[in-house]
Amino acid sequence: MAVVIRMKRMGRTHRPFYRICATDRRTPRDGRVIEELGTYDPSVSDTNARCTLKSARVDYWLSVGAQPSDKVRVLIKKFGTDGTHLKAMEEARSRLSLPRIVPEAGEPILAPAPEEEPPAAETDATPEASSEGTSPEASAADTDTKDAKSTEPVADEPASAEASPTATAPNAEAKTDESTE
Repeated sequence: MAVVIRMKRMGRTHRPFYRICATDRRTPRDGRVIEELGTYDPSVSDTNARCTLKSARVDYWLSVGAQPSDKVRVLIKKFGTDGTHLKAMEEARSRLSLPRIVPEAGEPILAPAPEEEPPAAETDATPEASSEGTSPEASAADTDTKDAKSTEPVADEPASAEASPTATAPNAEAKTDESTE
């Protein structure tokens, strides 16, 4: 019987997990195994903590002639008995075994709502008409005074239908207070 060391897929869809097994070459990939030799979890964030191997059993199967697959050969070279990443694997596993420290959330911070400006339909047409025949400084001064007069509400007139009552009420009170001072 020819024995191979290969990975047997476990887990669910889109979340693979592998067992490293010694199995007969003729059995299917996920079929009956002779012995389980370790695990490999590709979804672990630290790459050095993804693999666990029973080094003594892997060495035994290699000594009796078992052939590892290409992927398992790389894992044995890194994490086997004389592996190149053994020290890094031990450090990574110790970091993963520590409890996670989650900072307290604290009090929520509420952002103030942005203030809405009432729409000004007259401001679009007036700068073009007044800029002809006058200097740029004079036309800018004219538009500023026209804008101030057009946006200032009169106490006798009701609020326009376009502006919402919640947005115009605080602004109207603030502007009338400024004009009386």
